[in-house]
Amino acid sequence: QVRLVESGGGLVQAGGSLRLSCAASGRTFSSYTMGWFRQAPGKEREFVAAIIWSGTVTRYADSVKGRFTISRDNAKNTLYLQMNSLKPEDTALYYCAQDVRRMYSGILGRELNEYDYWGQGTQVTVSS
Repeated sequence: QVRLVESGGGLVQAGGSLRLSCAASGRTFSSYTMGWFRQAPGKEREFVAAIIWSGTVTRYADSVKGRFTISRDNAKNTLYLQMNSLKPEDTALYYCAQDVRRMYSGILGRELNEYDYWGQGTQVTVSS
């Protein structure tokens, strides 16, 4: 059984930075695409970033491009999201997700139904 546990969220002022982590267990972490999504109150969950199994290819939502960086450490079974220049509109519950249908794939899904396992989320609040 896959388990994904996010951490690193918190309250930060606009312009500040946070680094989220997602610790994975239960499947070979290094074989699969991982993603970050977020959900603000009253809104649908949306794609933030994704990274292929090797860490060499990434994809970002336009709203975070240039400010957020997704990375992974396969030796530590951990996914990261470095968030810089945070804005109040980045306030949301952030989730990590794993796509286990395609091993060693170059596909970077941005749809919720392309991911099979989800963490419980970590809250990020950006004050103005």
